[in-house]
Amino acid sequence: MQLAGDPIELDETSALLYCEQYLTAAQADTLLEFCTEQIAWTQSRIMMFGKRVPIPRLNAWYGELPYRYSGTTFEASLPPAPLQTLQAQINRDTGWQLNSVLANLYRNGLDHMGWHSDDEQSLGSTPQIASLSLGAQRRFVLRNKKDRSNKHQLNLHHGSLLLMLGRCQRDWQHHLPKSTRLALPRINLTFRESVRH
Repeated sequence: MQLAGDPIELDETSALLYCEQYLTAAQADTLLEFCTEQIAWTQSRIMMFGKRVPIPRLNAWYGELPYRYSGTTFEASLPPAPLQTLQAQINRDTGWQLNSVLANLYRNGLDHMGWHSDDEQSLGSTPQIASLSLGAQRRFVLRNKKDRSNKHQLNLHHGSLLLMLGRCQRDWQHHLPKSTRLALPRINLTFRESVRH
């Protein structure tokens, strides 16, 4: 792996690598504009406490295989060219074989993501996640599944790339909390490797 960034060890088997300036400001601005205007954003509904409720953000799925979580299925769909180019770049830089991307649009600080892990069976036994951030800076928090008082947080900047390594998805949860003072949007592109099961 040739990426320059700040390594963050969460425990003996889980780590993060945070590249604050993975894209230049101009590259990030161009990609943000493309994603905002060209991605077909939808608001999915998921199962919570036996009811189907809209998630507090917009999303889109691009991948060779369908993706299913919380009772919602995203059908297979080829990513647009700029996302294919970015996925190939991340694969070159990491040596991974990422083949899909879940895009999330947080319209303002009230849009958020609850505690979860990206550990669906379709992502393999030890999922590796590459998360690229565009737009407004947001706070990202992780907590250990066994010791929820064991937390780590960092701010995700425009054009940054966060790699979630090792057993991070098995042993840790993460979320994006609300920010009532934030009016600007943020887009998150989470690249992962989908596998047949």
